[in-house]
Amino acid sequence: MSSGFGSLHPAVCFLYYVAAILLAMLLLHPLFLATLILFVLLLNLLHGRAQRARLLRTLPYYLLICGSVAVLNPLFSHRGWYILFYFMDQPVTLEAILYGVIMMLSLLAILLLFLSFQFILPADKFMYLFSAAAPKTSLLTLMTLRLVPLFLRRLRQITIVQGTRRIDVRHGGLRKRLQDGMVLLRVLLMWSLEEALQTADSMKARGYGTARRSSYTVYRMDRRDWIVLLLLGLTALGCCAGWRYGHGVLQIYPRLAPMTFNFGDSLCYGLFSFFLMIPIIVEGQERMIWRKS
Repeated sequence: MSSGFGSLHPAVCFLYYVAAILLAMLLLHPLFLATLILFVLLLNLLHGRAQRARLLRTLPYYLLICGSVAVLNPLFSHRGWYILFYFMDQPVTLEAILYGVIMMLSLLAILLLFLSFQFILPADKFMYLFSAAAPKTSLLTLMTLRLVPLFLRRLRQITIVQGTRRIDVRHGGLRKRLQDGMVLLRVLLMWSLEEALQTADSMKARGYGTARRSSYTVYRMDRRDWIVLLLLGLTALGCCAGWRYGHGVLQIYPRLAPMTFNFGDSLCYGLFSFFLMIPIIVEGQERMIWRKS
């Protein structure tokens, strides 16, 4: 799909996601992170029906992973001034709980950003950006990113086929499940290694990496791309400047600071919100043009 935010130049989209992930790690404030999650969820929903279905499938796993961070942090970190209670003779502090919640929100925002990133910047756009400067590194990065979904898809296929031989990790005793699991793992590794050798031989035969790589699609920066890039750059730099002066960050350690929201925090929040709204505005304009046409 090449409409809305995805119709912009790949460099503009890539810089947006890089800046958003950077701000998700810098602006460690519950309000900022909650706003980021809200806008990124909305952006994923605007990507289309297929992306919405993918979001619904992966969101429970994201919540489980991020929720474990919020639960485990106060159990392992006992820093802080305000002790709420004791668990197994270890203090559980208010600061540790709040820091775990903030880390949970930050990680969830980053995961949702990567989910949108994979939709807006598929393999061809990613290779267009980095293949000229680092062809091997960009290809290796793409192959690494596709390993987990590829392995899961192949494992489901292997499980269905091996199920006809009554090799199934869901039935039987513990020893049988372990043996069947090793069989499935061995078939998966053999299949993956065989395909990796075939891919390497094919790339070598086609002369990959011997000359400058060309692209099937050539992207050119137009007036709209420059305007969006300028707005993204100014708002992101404004947020970084606010963070440099201590705005948009909730001080937790060594003692929880008062939750005040001064003029500098408000200005930083406004810039941050406008930065997040830019791709949504582009998506909205595209939908309005489509409806009018």
